[in-house]
Amino acid sequence: MYALIYDEHDLVKPKKKVISVHRNRQTAETALDKRKKKLGKSVIDCNTRIVWIKGTIKSGDYVLPGQFSSWRPGETVPHGETYSDTD
Repeated sequence: MYALIYDEHDLVKPKKKVISVHRNRQTAETALDKRKKKLGKSVIDCNTRIVWIKGTIKSGDYVLPGQFSSWRPGETVPHGETYSDTD
């Protein structure tokens, strides 16, 4: 299951809040784009990222770093940057 999580990249705060849950990466990408536009910020400034979580979760739950990864097992990882440094 894909999820958008709020991640400030703060090692003191390992728990990450789940913003939304999605069945595929494409809908997660769309949700991330909408969040970015709503906040008027870049992806990095939103402190939001897409992760793969094995198991059942829902919006509002918290996950720890060992519970998620950047890519689903077996998923093709794109070469180069997914997001540019500028908008």
